[in-house]
Amino acid sequence: TMPKEPAVLRQNILDTTAAVLACGIDPKKCFLFRQSLVPEHAELAWILGCLTNVPRLLRLPQWKMKCASQNNEGTVGLLTYPVLQAADILLYKSTHVPVGEDQVLHLELAQDIAQHFNKKYGEFFPVPKAILSEL
Repeated sequence: TMPKEPAVLRQNILDTTAAVLACGIDPKKCFLFRQSLVPEHAELAWILGCLTNVPRLLRLPQWKMKCASQNNEGTVGLLTYPVLQAADILLYKSTHVPVGEDQVLHLELAQDIAQHFNKKYGEFFPVPKAILSEL
């Protein structure tokens, strides 16, 4: 949600890809892709954003903390990032999502958005369940 120098962003993409492969992800068994090259992520985020009310996003603790650290000048990107996360999950009709404790509320938002969409337009998205990691 913060502007990055293009060279730094390209290096971050390469570093993240290397880390995923170093963790043992087999590209012969999994699809690896750069999310920014899949326009459906942003398109679904727009659609879901039109179904999500602003007061709900303003209540998320991550928004409150980050906005406060930015002198209460948080960006629209920061506010709507949880909707993009929901789109990332729902686009692939995910049924289970591994999350840490700090992301549970964002997954709950994805669940609420899926339920709202399904109620309005018919059963389409599975309501994803959390897989909490044990540390």
